[in-house]
Amino acid sequence: MRSGARAAIVGAVFAAMVGVAGCGSGQDDSSSAKDGASAGSGDDKPSLKNVKTGPPSAAEVKTTARAFLAAWSAGETAKAAALTDDTGAATTALGDYRKKAHVAKVALEPGSASGAKVPFSVNAQISSGGQSVPWAYESSLTVTRDTKTGKPVVAWKPSVVQPDLAEGDTLKTGASEAPPIKAVDRDGKELTAAEHPTLKTVLAALRERYGKKAGGKAGVETWIERAKGSKSPDKTLKVLSKGTPGTLRTTIDASLQSTAEQQVSKRAKASVVAVKPSTGEILAVANSPASGFNTALQGSYAPGSTMKIITSATLIDKGLAAYGKAHPCPKYFSYGGWKFQNDKKFEIKNGTFEQSFARSCNTAFISQAGKLKNDDLTNEARNVFGIGLNWQTGVPSFDGAVPVQSAASKAASLIGQGGVRMNPLNMASVAATASTGTFRQPYLVAPSLDDRTLAKASKTMKSSTHDQLRKLMRLTATSGTAAEAMAGMSGDFGAKTGSAEVDNQEKPNGWFSAYRDDIAAAGVVPEGGHGGDTAGPMVAALLRAGG
Repeated sequence: MRSGARAAIVGAVFAAMVGVAGCGSGQDDSSSAKDGASAGSGDDKPSLKNVKTGPPSAAEVKTTARAFLAAWSAGETAKAAALTDDTGAATTALGDYRKKAHVAKVALEPGSASGAKVPFSVNAQISSGGQSVPWAYESSLTVTRDTKTGKPVVAWKPSVVQPDLAEGDTLKTGASEAPPIKAVDRDGKELTAAEHPTLKTVLAALRERYGKKAGGKAGVETWIERAKGSKSPDKTLKVLSKGTPGTLRTTIDASLQSTAEQQVSKRAKASVVAVKPSTGEILAVANSPASGFNTALQGSYAPGSTMKIITSATLIDKGLAAYGKAHPCPKYFSYGGWKFQNDKKFEIKNGTFEQSFARSCNTAFISQAGKLKNDDLTNEARNVFGIGLNWQTGVPSFDGAVPVQSAASKAASLIGQGGVRMNPLNMASVAATASTGTFRQPYLVAPSLDDRTLAKASKTMKSSTHDQLRKLMRLTATSGTAAEAMAGMSGDFGAKTGSAEVDNQEKPNGWFSAYRDDIAAAGVVPEGGHGGDTAGPMVAALLRAGG
């Protein structure tokens, strides 16, 4: 998959202007020959007594880096590779740079070293398909000492060639594998990475899958072909000649998308998704930071107490809890060898189930673990809420996981910990199912375009369970932990907060899942603290904007 609409320009790699001529030997004049540690030394079997150790000196860093860049720019692949700590991998990558990426010339200019790290500028010329274009970008390398020979060498990694290259990736130039697309929202408004930067990875995935189906014509590009199994999309680095884009309609609401992006931009890390409960259409997807992994659709986090939406439905279905019925909420409850407690060790004496839900009482749910079979929660999540049914959204996505667990882990799953894993897309869908009583698989592109079969849950929520669940979420949104974020909300609405503890994190991940009329949304703020304070305002803003 190509990143963005293949518009991320990274430049080219070619023409030799290294100002390092005459440094090809790579020898460090400051070190003595008997050290056997000079770059480019021919002594392959030095005496162990004379093998130099410790970090390379400033002179060794400078000389080795310049020798490597000089050989690379001159097209002397074997010589350049020999100056690294992985000759085989370097030979392949540098060879592909010329042959597969069609870099005709490359000039490499080293900058000032910072310790063992040496930045360098790349000015290249790409020639392919009758096109010849310049390509400029910045990269860096690190000089280390070979532990066997003592020689200073370049610590090889693919990003030396191009910063976005990862292990197993390939740099290529040629006719693009997927024609460009003009993605539009549900009303026909064009969606671009420039206007909606958090859609960059989504647009890249849409192009990869639907470029040909949308009727576009491929252009000539330089791109990174990701390693098999990579979660990152292919990335366009340079467009040599533009193709003709085909138009692809999505379910996104451009206005709501802008609101989502504005909300997540207020935090260093945050993700949010909005869906339409009556259809399953995905209305907005946003992440902060805008570049990088698409946590909103592909993330895998413990959802904390937002999971209590599914747990409550399970308990009501099993006759273990009901709205208006007495329900225990002690300070502590032990199960499976673990001792569980509530936030700040609160308790509700002589409380009811709705009070426990609205205040997010952990022990109220943990106390029921012994009355549930190990697979009860898993079955409810899958058969009623559609979790884990291999969703076909039109782009890469994770459809949640609620594994069968036992003992303490089973108890922890009831409050969204243990092995339970979700992302904002999953929890927006959970809120949507709670709202309508029927799971409708979220999707970004109409299934009719490529004959996808949308996942279907085997059961519709029981009417009584549905009524009680909506009342529980309404109470939480009006007088419970979600009340502050949902203040002033009108219409038919409900919400649930969550805070998921993570090992080695000072603060928990903050979650919020809610619905209002025909829009449902969920968000997570990693290390944000209480969901009502962090993710809550983001989600509430989307609900208000979508009204």
